[in-house]
Amino acid sequence: MAEISSGFEDPRLAINRVYTRRGDGGFTSLVGGQRVGKDDLRIECYGTVDELNAFVGVTRQTCEEQVAAFPALNELALILKRVQHELFNAGSILATLPENVHPRQARITAAEVTQLEIEMDRMLEGLPELRSFVLPGGSRLNAELHVCRTVCRRAERTCVALGREVVVDGDTLVYLNRLSDAFFVWSRWASKQCGAPETLWQPNQAASGAVAVEDIENG
Repeated sequence: MAEISSGFEDPRLAINRVYTRRGDGGFTSLVGGQRVGKDDLRIECYGTVDELNAFVGVTRQTCEEQVAAFPALNELALILKRVQHELFNAGSILATLPENVHPRQARITAAEVTQLEIEMDRMLEGLPELRSFVLPGGSRLNAELHVCRTVCRRAERTCVALGREVVVDGDTLVYLNRLSDAFFVWSRWASKQCGAPETLWQPNQAASGAVAVEDIENG
């Protein structure tokens, strides 16, 4: 396993009440205290990362519920839990302007990217070579991992858009790119562990393709 980053500052939160009324006018605060509109692109970035974290939580729950039947899934469940912590770290740095980043503030580092690559390489071993794209499905876990993949891609796109306007943490961008690939690998790996079928994309299975084939066969 790659070296896990250490030395991040522990959270200093006291969540005694959920509502504050300070956001009623459509504005919210960044980590440094700056007030910005809730439709600000930076808010969209870490909001989408938060959305992804919620989907990963759903997927982890599905994974854990199937561990009794498929013990190998415990490895994936543990990975997904770690990813949830990492996504909160990503949200922390995205919610902070570069000039306000604390040296010990939680963030994404190269270690997180390396760990994903190690896990992907290991799980790819033994998977059949693909000759087409794969349709999400075959099992609920597979489908949920694909939902995570697509939301992760959206988070990445949003961060890239923000990066065209201001400085965005480079490690976070790389991490989101690699994480979306990981969700794809994990979806295939999970299907193999569960004995679930993979459905390959076949263009002629569309209505237009089926009609064309039928017309040819019927002369």
